[in-house]
Amino acid sequence: MIDLIAEMLSFSFMVRAMIVGTLVSLCAALLGVSLVLKRYSMIGDGLSHVGFGTLAIAASMNAAPLAVSIPVVVLAAFLLLRLSENSKLKGDAAIAMISTGSLAVGVTVISLTRTSVDICNYLFGSIITTSRGDVPLSVALSAAVLGLFVLFYNKIFAVTFDENFARGTGIRAGLYNMLIAFLTAVTIVLGMRLMGALLISSLIIFPALTSMRLCKRFLTVTLCSAAVSLVCFLTGITVSYVYETPTGASVVLVNILAFLLFWAASAVRKWGKNGKAAPVAAAALALVFVLGACKSGDKVIEIGDKMFVTQVNDIYYNAEEYLGKTITYEGYWMVMEYNSNVFCYVLRNGPGCCAADETVGFQVNWDGALPEDNAWVKVTGVLDSFEMDGSYYLIVRLSELEELPERGEEWVYQ
Repeated sequence: MIDLIAEMLSFSFMVRAMIVGTLVSLCAALLGVSLVLKRYSMIGDGLSHVGFGTLAIAASMNAAPLAVSIPVVVLAAFLLLRLSENSKLKGDAAIAMISTGSLAVGVTVISLTRTSVDICNYLFGSIITTSRGDVPLSVALSAAVLGLFVLFYNKIFAVTFDENFARGTGIRAGLYNMLIAFLTAVTIVLGMRLMGALLISSLIIFPALTSMRLCKRFLTVTLCSAAVSLVCFLTGITVSYVYETPTGASVVLVNILAFLLFWAASAVRKWGKNGKAAPVAAAALALVFVLGACKSGDKVIEIGDKMFVTQVNDIYYNAEEYLGKTITYEGYWMVMEYNSNVFCYVLRNGPGCCAADETVGFQVNWDGALPEDNAWVKVTGVLDSFEMDGSYYLIVRLSELEELPERGEEWVYQ
């Protein structure tokens, strides 16, 4: 098990996903208890669709996704809250109207601007969409969400269970409802690219419903929900790595399994009363940070058969993190001619968006004798970039090229 964890954390995109994912899972679980009890659980689904629309607009403008999405989604959360409280339009109808409208806006913007955005990544999530620059902001915002939740825990508890009584005791219920909406909006935006617009609401709904099978007090439900969410996320991302399944879907399936297990054991309530959920969650989160911090970033980056597509895509998504580093991988040699220029590639075949097949790999530069076309080779070189026709491209400047007698796995799927 330790070897598996060490192997997973040897990938920089996996470290980023685990750091951001564990924090978002904790935030979503804590807020989910209040949202489920207040019957606002579907607000997460509506806000994620708004986030999809704003992310599409940000991509078309070449703007920072989080900087554009967070204020828009926060405003949408306040609007949904206001519609639910003061309008003849019921909350579920308002959520349906805004969420479907936002999806339509996002798809239309991507279609009209013809950006290179993979719509499947936005809808279903991708483990590589969290860039290195997103991590500090995500950690800071997640810490703010957790801090505000703990600071105003008593007020959130009051407006969750009896809003009228809370108003009668002088608590500004409207203000704290807005606080819940604000924290939910930030959490949704932080986790949406990892889980996808269609799956992020599961992080809010499932842990709360699961913990309610065994726990009956608000505090124990909240602590149990946090622990369940963290364990399910880490288990889901591990299952995704081992069995090469989509990350968001794997996390959701693990949450479903946890719900079924808690439901089957609903007669056993002692686990939720011992108060150990918070230390377990904190220890697991600390382990992720420590292991991530101890990961060496200076060694040769080996792109193996497992996670080949994901690693290559991560390098393209976050090229600034990899430029100047040494990369080694296997593939078939291919030469192409364009405008009297010769371009060399080392590639494999892999799936594209929506089941479309494409090649996966890099352009390479080699000063020695060229292998025969379609020969299977292992190459090692430094990742570099170059400009052509006003666009930037990645290239691996090879220091080693070895033609192998046996072909490896030509088709890769993750």
